Amino acid sequence: MQELMAKKSKFELAVIQKVKEFREYRELGQRDIAAILGVTEGFIGQIESPNSASKYNLNHLNTLAKELQCSPKDFIPENPL
Repeated sequence: MQELMAKKSKFELAVIQKVKEFREYRELGQRDIAAILGVTEGFIGQIESPNSASKYNLNHLNTLAKELQCSPKDFIPENPL
């Protein structure tokens, strides 16, 4: 039952949080990230919601890194969780 409640792993939540922090630092909205990735703003909202199973995949992180001129590893926690 606990696995059903955990829609995202700690690692996935950490990646999502890093993307969100980067987004906010750059003063970008969910709409901006959605436009970069070619998805809907609602999808980004689902990703940032702990109650949804939606998450970024490696291609998303690569695309964001190219557009935001950083490394995909900037979105990955430094230490394992």
